[in-house]
Formats: sequence, C-alpha cells, structure tokens
Amino acid sequence: MDAPDLKAPDYYINRELSFLEFNDRVLALAFDESVPLLERLKFLCISSSNLDEFFEIRVAGLKHLEELGSAQLAPDALSIPEQLDAIHKRAVQLVSEQYRCLNEVLLPALRTAGIYLLGKADWTSETRQWLEQYFKLEVEPVLSPLGLDPARPFPRIQNKSLNFIVRLAGKDAFGRNSELAIVQAPRSLPRVVPIPPSNGQRPLVLLTSIVQSFVPKLFPGIEVLGCYQFRVTRNSDLFVDEEEIDDLRRALEGELAHRRYGEAVRLEISRDCPDDMSAFLLRQFSLADVDLYRMPGPVNLNRLSAIYDLVQRPDLKYPVFTPGLPPELANTGGRDLFADIRQDDVLLHHPYQSFAPVMDFVRYAATDPQVLAIKQTLYRTGADSPMVDALVAAAQAGKDVTVIIELRARFDEEANIELSNRLQEAGAHVMYGVVGFKTHAKITLIVRRETDGIRRYCHLGTGNYHPRTARAYTDYGLFTCDKEIGEDVHELFLQLTSLTQSPQLQRLLQSPFVLHRAMIEKVDREAEHARAGRPARIIAKMNALVDPQAIEALYRASRAGVKVDLVIRGICGLRPGIPGVSENIAVRSIVGRFLEHSRVFYFENDGEPELYCASADWMERNFYRRVEIAFPIKMPSHRARILEDLAVYLSDNIQAWQLGADGLYRRASPGDAPAVCAQEKLLASYAAGSGFSL
Repeated sequence: MDAPDLKAPDYYINRELSFLEFNDRVLALAFDESVPLLERLKFLCISSSNLDEFFEIRVAGLKHLEELGSAQLAPDALSIPEQLDAIHKRAVQLVSEQYRCLNEVLLPALRTAGIYLLGKADWTSETRQWLEQYFKLEVEPVLSPLGLDPARPFPRIQNKSLNFIVRLAGKDAFGRNSELAIVQAPRSLPRVVPIPPSNGQRPLVLLTSIVQSFVPKLFPGIEVLGCYQFRVTRNSDLFVDEEEIDDLRRALEGELAHRRYGEAVRLEISRDCPDDMSAFLLRQFSLADVDLYRMPGPVNLNRLSAIYDLVQRPDLKYPVFTPGLPPELANTGGRDLFADIRQDDVLLHHPYQSFAPVMDFVRYAATDPQVLAIKQTLYRTGADSPMVDALVAAAQAGKDVTVIIELRARFDEEANIELSNRLQEAGAHVMYGVVGFKTHAKITLIVRRETDGIRRYCHLGTGNYHPRTARAYTDYGLFTCDKEIGEDVHELFLQLTSLTQSPQLQRLLQSPFVLHRAMIEKVDREAEHARAGRPARIIAKMNALVDPQAIEALYRASRAGVKVDLVIRGICGLRPGIPGVSENIAVRSIVGRFLEHSRVFYFENDGEPELYCASADWMERNFYRRVEIAFPIKMPSHRARILEDLAVYLSDNIQAWQLGADGLYRRASPGDAPAVCAQEKLLASYAAGSGFSL
C-alpha cells in the first residue's frame, strides 16, 4: 500500500472555520443549564466579542488579500473567496444561535431569577416617566443628531460604535426637507441602565431602548418615522512598516487613531430596519449584501456583560475560590522567596495556585539591597498594572531595570505605550523588541549579589504578567536559579536589547531559531522509537495547532504507531482518526470556567521523558514571526505533577469536546462512568494539596 500524501487537502481543517467552531463551543456554555446563570450570560457576551475580533482581524485580512488579487490557498485548498463564503454561512448560523440563546433562553431565565431586562412593552407609566427624565438629563445632552443632505454628508462612524439611523418627515428650521439623520451614541454612555427598585427588584433597561423611545425629542417639529440601530465592524489590524520608521512607539500612536476608521468589513443592523435603509448603509460603507447581518435584538451583545457586574447575585455566579500556594512555598508563605528558589525550583499552576508569588518576586527584588538588576518581557499586563508599579519602584530605588515591552500586542497597544512612558520616566531601560518579530516570551530575570557570587533568579511562564487574567487563565510558571537556564535567559535579554548574535542556548528552545525544528525532531524521534518497538507517546496541550509541518510530523508519528493525545482549546487544523493517517491521534478541547491557556509538550522518549512548557502555540506566527521560548521541566516531581494534570484533562467527560475525522466536535458525556470535570477536579486537588479550602 502506497504511503498517503500527508499534504493532501482532505487531511486539513480550515483555520477560519475551526475558529468559528471554537466560538460555537463557547456559546454552548451559554445554553448549558449546569453553568450558573450570570456566567452563561457572560459566555454569550464572550462569543459575541470573539466574533467581533474575528471579523476585525481574520475576515479583514482575507478581504484585503482578495482585493490584492491573491490566489493563495489554505492547506485545505479553499481559495480566499471560498473561505469568505464559508465564513459568512457559518457566521450567520452562529449569530442566529446567539440571539436564540438571548431571547428564548437567557432572558426568560433571568426573569425567573428576578432579573428584569425591560423592553419598551414592559414599561409602566412610572418607568417611562423616570426614563424620560433620565434621557433628558443624562443622554440628550451628549447626543448630536446629524441630518443628512448635500451640505452634511454621511458622518465617520467609529469601529463597533452604537449608532441609529432615523427616518424623518417634515422641514427643519431652515425650511429644508428632512429625510434621514444619524444619531451616534458616545462610548461614555452606559449601555445598560439600572432604574429605581420596584417590588424589591431593580430592573434594567438598555440604552438602545431609551434612545429609540425618546429620539423624537431630538427632532422637534419633525416627524420621526423610524429609528434603527446599526453598528459597523472595521479592519483593526495595525500596519506599520518597521523598516521605514525611526520610532516604533510614535508610529503606533499614529496608527491607533486610524484603527477606529479602518476599512469596513461587516454591517450589523436591527432586524426591523427597512431594506432601502440597509441598502443605503451598505453603500456608505462600500459593503455587499454578504456583509450584512440582521440582529433580532441589541446589535452588540457584548454590552450585556455590564449586567454581570450590576447584579450582585453570588448565587448566580461561580463560587469564589482562594488560590493556594505550592508546597515549596506553603511552609514559609513565600516570605523568603529567594531562599525557597535556591532550595529547589518552584512550579506554579494558575489560577489554582496564586499569582502573588510572581508579583512578590519583583516586589522583593525592588527593595532587596542585594539585587542589582531586573529584566522582564511584557506582552499584556493591563493598563493599571501592579507589576509595572513594582518595576517603577525598582527603578526609582536605583536598580538597573530593563523592560522589553511589546507595543504590538493586539488591542493592548495603547496601554503598553502608556506603560512604557511610565517606566522610562522612572529611569528604566525600555526596549520595544525586534523589528519584524513580536516578543511573546514570558520571562523575568533578577540578578542578585550573594556571598558566593552573582546568582541569577528566573521566572518563566506560559502566560502574561497580568494579575487579572491570572485568575481566569490556566498557565504554568517556573521559578528557578538553575545556572544554565539563568545563562540562557541572560543571553536572550542580550539578544533582545543589543541585537547581538547569541550562542546556542543550553536549555531553552527559542523561536524564531530552533523551536520549530526542535519540536518536529522530537515528534519524529517518538516515531523512530515506536517503529523500533520502544516506548513512545506524545501529549501536547496548546491553544492552537495550524502549522502544516507540525501536523505532518504528527501524522508521521501516528502512522508509526505513536499514541498522540492533543488538548487544543481553539483552532485545530489536524484531522484525527483518519485510517492510515491519524488513527492514533485524539484531539479534545476543554472549554469551561477558565480559559485554557497553558502550553505543555510531553515526549515519552523511550523511558527518558522530556516535558516542556512554552509561550508558543504550534502556529506559523509563533514559530517564525515571534520571539518565544519553551523551557524544560527537569524536576521529576514537577513532571509528574504536570502529567497528572494532563491525565485529568484527558479524562474530562463534562467540559471536553472531541474532534472527529469529519471535522466536527462532539461534547463528551460520562454515560455510565463517573463524571469528571477537569477544572473542578483541579480546583479541588490543588486546594487540598496546598492546605487551602475553597
């Protein structure tokens, strides 16, 4: 039998369609009655936000390539027009399901729970009177209705802003006929408005309902015939020709202003908007019918996330938990972190274990007289970052502080520019990474003078230095003062700051240089072991798998008899279970309370196992266009612990979705077996192991 062509399009799943399937899995949690009600609303909002970003970046990118006449084919052989057509069909289905979830499932359930989101038909006379006064005092003063005529052309509409197109009849103050006007809702206005309590409840009203009801007050003497919501999504990818600029920060600051007005890629309108008005809007944005989405409800579901914070109902949210400390820190409480790290490496698993030691690592260094230097990479850390506060304090205390800030971290560019200004003003050395490569590695280096000489302490992680997301994302972090790893991290910072050529790293695997090749070689080594009858196994956990060469290597390993288990939260371009190609590969996605963000790669290696944690997924961008690292987990107890965690993920039959050879995901079911929810089990086991209780 001839060997199959492992590049054959039938063996690959389209990246864009795979993302939409992931978003469908997120939406499924909004339907899931076992999830607390307000969390279900949150998942609906997340699915809406995900879809927004998908159109802003991925669809916008495809449309741009189409305009350029690109003949590029995806690995599954779909052309760009075919991908856009398939995306539209699947997105229409997703949007329909989102609004079915809102209108038929969540709103009735919220009402049953005593949370009332009032539509206009639900208003009592007292409610209407209160809202009319609210409109007069809080809303009307910040609205600027814009009539449309030859002297007043169609206004610029910001990306994802809430707008209304109003049909009018009559003459304005100058005797001119008025037919159409645009009302733009400033972002400063709350999209969900709580109104005075009634019968022990505090109902909520959407801003859209308020504006539509009282919009005639903006047009005295003119008849309002209709008022309809709309929202345009624009290309939000920033383009900066790094070879042609002298100051990346200044160039990005200029581009950020343009992001709000990039090329339109999608138009959302309320379902009741007349065809002639929707056609008019499409013309204004140079869009086609295929770019139009009619919404049976508010045009931006993500704005409903405000309800989660407005409604103080702990019974309708996930139970609060207290992250624990690892056994290595539990006895000292992390009070002498450097001594703890000298004694042994320390492994953290967030959010089950606290992010506080990572913060303390820099805080202690800032005030420790023995610390000479602190170096850190920052990709996403939040606009008001306590990590940056600690770095600023260190710089002000006279430490040598070097920070590599990735200004191009998508949608965090503005926050990162502000943070870079703060750090520079405090006296820190701030660099913006390498031209053409995003710095996505998560590393901190602290240089300390001790009695036996200079010692390097390192933290390496799979996630960002962001305390808020550390409570919501699963990630691993490692503290170590291993000499070889410390030297590697030192060389890496030299490479990023001085642009010198570094010697080959001893322990770390770095992209864009060796990470891709090393991962392929390790997969192929498992295949060799399997062919020789030696122990071989691969377990990989990541956010996305789309690199064709990595997929081919996994297919080769499967054909050699290697058992491959993949835990991939989001996009997966590999088709498992194809006879003769991937029958030894299983793919599952865990979607639940926490965003599965950790990247872990395990290779059995004939009884001499290797396990790496990494900042990188198996995507072309991570392998070739980013600075990433994978770091080894050397302590047997730490490897065993991560393998136990992986075993829990592989046994999940509640939140797991299994990918079939047909490219469809099916939710796992316990059947007659005991129910296993990986995230709940890890919460319980880490709490027990650390001496903490939930």
